[in-house]
Amino acid sequence: MIGSSEIKKILYGGDYNPEQWPEDIWEEDMRIFKLAHIDILTLNVFNWAMLQPDENTYDFRKLDKIMNMTRDNGFKVFMATSTGAHPAWMAREYPDILRTQANGVRRKYGRRHNSCPNSPTYRKYAAALTEQIARRYAEYDNIVAWHVSNEYGGICYCDNCEKKFREWLKKKYRTIEAVNHAWNMNFWSHTLYDWDDIVAPSLITEEFEASGLRTAFQGISLDYARFNSDSMLECYKMEKEILKKITPHIPVSTNFMGMYKTLDYQKWSKELDFVGWDNYPEYNDEPAEIAMRHDLMRGLKQGQPFALLEQTPSVNNWHTICRLKRPDVMRLWSFQAVAHGADTIMFFQMRRSLGACEKFHGAVIDHVGHENTRVFREIEALGSELEDRIKNLILGSRMKSQIAILFDWDNWWAAEFSAGPSRSINYPKEVMQYYKAVYNLHFSVDIVGVEDDLSNYKLVIAPLLYMCKEGYDKKIRKYVKCGGAFLTTYFSGYVEDHDLVVTGGYPGRLKDILGIWVEEIDALPLEEANSFLYSGKKYPARIVCDLMHLRGAKELAHYESDFYAGMPVVTEHSYGEGKAFYVGTRSSEEFYRTLINDIAKELCIAPIAHAPEGVETTVRENENGSFLFLLNHTQAKVIVSVERAGQDILTGKEYLEGDNLEILGAGVVILQRRCQVVAEGVSGNWEAETKAPKADGFF
Repeated sequence: MIGSSEIKKILYGGDYNPEQWPEDIWEEDMRIFKLAHIDILTLNVFNWAMLQPDENTYDFRKLDKIMNMTRDNGFKVFMATSTGAHPAWMAREYPDILRTQANGVRRKYGRRHNSCPNSPTYRKYAAALTEQIARRYAEYDNIVAWHVSNEYGGICYCDNCEKKFREWLKKKYRTIEAVNHAWNMNFWSHTLYDWDDIVAPSLITEEFEASGLRTAFQGISLDYARFNSDSMLECYKMEKEILKKITPHIPVSTNFMGMYKTLDYQKWSKELDFVGWDNYPEYNDEPAEIAMRHDLMRGLKQGQPFALLEQTPSVNNWHTICRLKRPDVMRLWSFQAVAHGADTIMFFQMRRSLGACEKFHGAVIDHVGHENTRVFREIEALGSELEDRIKNLILGSRMKSQIAILFDWDNWWAAEFSAGPSRSINYPKEVMQYYKAVYNLHFSVDIVGVEDDLSNYKLVIAPLLYMCKEGYDKKIRKYVKCGGAFLTTYFSGYVEDHDLVVTGGYPGRLKDILGIWVEEIDALPLEEANSFLYSGKKYPARIVCDLMHLRGAKELAHYESDFYAGMPVVTEHSYGEGKAFYVGTRSSEEFYRTLINDIAKELCIAPIAHAPEGVETTVRENENGSFLFLLNHTQAKVIVSVERAGQDILTGKEYLEGDNLEILGAGVVILQRRCQVVAEGVSGNWEAETKAPKADGFF
């Protein structure tokens, strides 16, 4: 990997496509980028057609010019492999490369991500192109990372995939009898006699809704979701191995898409040298929703800083309502990414395209072609702050949290494939309810997976843990026995890894930890609600109401109406040295905030800071100290009382404990505070060396 000493600041730039433009404006682009303090360009994302005009010809003349130009002008490059969209000749000569849709129709040439991940043709030519690019540009010292393909996604149901699915199943289950058991194939006389009896679950087989959520056999659809994610991961790994063989010193990654259901990013992240992702919130997304996606990406590699690889400078052009980012919002959202662990701020796109589906997507250089625009002035101002104020102070810094929220892709797929109890069950939305409560209470939080260690957390929240995987109950049991606090919800612990129900009563393997037994589940229409009292206040019970019995747990609240009035809905169970909490319904944002605040007080978990509604707080730490981010997501000026002295690195102003700190609407303050443990004999200046551990960034 490139040493951190070679990266002097948060990298700033984004996707640049000069091949779409006449060469006589390239130098003008270089001039404008330098004005904006841009230092990194993502190149070659969609150039396969240019680089390989036919089966036997490679043409690198234009890309050579582009690479030489960027190097001569001092720009670092995030170099892509161009394998995200195959050329037309390939589809014409080798139709097996084209994907088949869920309705059985094979696509024709068009769009992007139309390549079957299990097509031998695709893999052959993608590998060959990657090797050509790697060998040609291996000696360019301005390439700081490799960008494999682009935004992997989608599903294919072609014959190639069906054949590979059988091979994937043979490796996983070994015998057809094991498959029959895992999928419960005695149901509806679906017994399989031979591997060739297995077909891909689609609209012409087991699934009966275009979204893929409705399926007759959840086990089949669940395994196909896993297989599809693995198939694309194999394509990524194929290219990565080529790049590593030729340029072992250059990190390799691709761009994720946040809370993207189709690919198991937790599994994928093990194969990435660093996580990078593309942040495109809707104009009306709540700040907490954006924050959770950042935290999810940071959590994929146990808190390692991630790269913000794409965001729009101004407007997304594929949303239903393509609203401009208001003044200062681009800066605010950029710093929000940094506040949650980003060590880059990058955009799509650098110059607006002339045609096709992204021609009205925001860019650093607009169609007017010069720097005299509102958007560019904001880009330039942010670039100046990164270069002159922040420099390398924050690079590699980490976040420390006492609360973790579990997120798991297998659980997501399984819970939403389930036929019942309610079509309104939405796994990410349920997780978001709890995340919002933690966020609004100003607690630091990590998003973790089932393989992550829990021992450093005082509270672990696992909303809607429908699938409790083999061994995970043991991890939770040990965690709680040793003094941890565990919180889960309705529709948890019902099935094991294959979506087979764990018999003996819900919530299955979690019953003893939670001290309850759920006998029945009542699903409520969206317009209806039950209710319960908690701490003297009434809260709604919606979507699902668990009818549960206490088996050692203590009731914290019970239902107020219907035939199960008086039955517990919120419980607490002492288990070993710790406690386990259960919420048997979906309630309101106010309830979640109240409950988690009560638990946090009991566990002596302190907030990052005390701040008004609408002000987001996070802390990152490295050898330079701790950095308190205060992000004002309102349009009004707010006042925050300083709880620990520090210096705002954006303005240079110092604040003492008890001072009032003013943050304008959409404003940002980053207080650098000395680490609590200071090196012996060092005075209290802000640049002091400390004994805080040094954290390396992904470069």
